[in-house]
Amino acid sequence: MNQNVFIELINPFKDKVFRLAKRLLTSTEEAEDATQEVMVKLWNKKENLSDYNNVEAVAMTMTKNYCLDQLKSKRAGNLKIVHNNYTDREPLLDKKLEDSNSLEWVEKIINQLPEQLQILIQLRDVEQYEFDEIAKIVNMNETAIRVALSRARKKIRESMLNTHRYGIQ
Repeated sequence: MNQNVFIELINPFKDKVFRLAKRLLTSTEEAEDATQEVMVKLWNKKENLSDYNNVEAVAMTMTKNYCLDQLKSKRAGNLKIVHNNYTDREPLLDKKLEDSNSLEWVEKIINQLPEQLQILIQLRDVEQYEFDEIAKIVNMNETAIRVALSRARKKIRESMLNTHRYGIQ
């Protein structure tokens, strides 16, 4: 089979091959590449094309298979990209350092509070004692402890905000 006979054979369905490739791959450039690839495969089989009852059906099947292979390889590539973007759940070093600095600041601020508030913060927020247990230890009313802790936490929060806002060290 020579080139002219081949072109006459494939010309009637060449556009159908492109449209199928375009529908499957969505990109015009990829569809053109797919069409060209199918035409090259058909050209390589040109001596055996007479064995097929319907060359158009063969071309469409080849196009479908080629496009699906392209899509599979793209998905595999995308999976690798997604895998490469996986981040460790462990906090980054700068986040750990920032947290450590924040804890140091909170500790400095707590140390500036009156001694009784320091004790209440230590017992409740650090040691996790219940209010009734704290009341027995410091000989205070539970309501008074709650109020004192609320005020102490407010002072700590305001100091932290001022520290971060103004960059005070």
